[in-house]
Amino acid sequence: MGHDDTGGALVETARAKINLALHVTGRREDGYHLLDSLVVFPDIADRLTLEPANGLELRLEGPFGSELEGPAEDNLVLKAVRRFAELSGSAPRIRLTLKKNLPVASGIGGGSADAAAAIRLLERFTGIALPTEQRLELALSLGADVPVCLGRRPARMSGIGERLAPAPAMPPAGIVLVNPLKGVSTPAVFKAMMKRDNPLLPDLPEQFADLAALCAYLRDTRNDMQAAAEALCPAITTVIDALAGLTDVAFARMSGSGATCFALCAPGRETRIADAVASRHPGWWIASGRL
Repeated sequence: MGHDDTGGALVETARAKINLALHVTGRREDGYHLLDSLVVFPDIADRLTLEPANGLELRLEGPFGSELEGPAEDNLVLKAVRRFAELSGSAPRIRLTLKKNLPVASGIGGGSADAAAAIRLLERFTGIALPTEQRLELALSLGADVPVCLGRRPARMSGIGERLAPAPAMPPAGIVLVNPLKGVSTPAVFKAMMKRDNPLLPDLPEQFADLAALCAYLRDTRNDMQAAAEALCPAITTVIDALAGLTDVAFARMSGSGATCFALCAPGRETRIADAVASRHPGWWIASGRL
């Protein structure tokens, strides 16, 4: 956001959604899984730009833009625009440009973050603020991760993703995201899971004094999808081992249903970790930033 060189265009960043902890606590009769998750949004992001146009247009750019080529009606950003237009009664005459920096279908909510960014852009462009309840319904109709991505703040996410509670602010920390560029199907991971009725997260403290306190909390938590994802995609194990073997890494785990894994570290050490991993695994996607 802020001033840029796009000549009056509006810009939003669509930050990656990282599940620091992800407990699968049950399954509803309709097949949706119940979750309890601690979610954060580091400054590693896609970029969505909006400018006025004659009709509705979406341009895809960036390293992963070509992976989204397909039927326009399937694109979450365009779905978000159309549903917002229906609810607000405004015809969208806009051009959206999505710079896709985050890998697709990689357990970090990229598509959901893009859809949430589209909603925020439309609110700014039209000056229309949907009622809170309607805004949440719109977000949830696009996907279980979209409501939390709208807020972009640390949150405890439960139910199927619709129940959100504020989480403590995160302590200063660096984060490195690594994906072996292997696709992992979320339904396949759920299907491969042996146990779906796991305990909830431990109670969250009012604050994390420092990175060590956050890591101590995370060691008492799990990602209940990780074992099944590793069985389906052994490259995830390779990534975790590569991260955990570095002295600067304070904690490493898989995010979401994979295959992206994250490493937490003291602020300022994230670039060194990213460089160390990249030198040994040039074929992986690696990004670093701040928590």
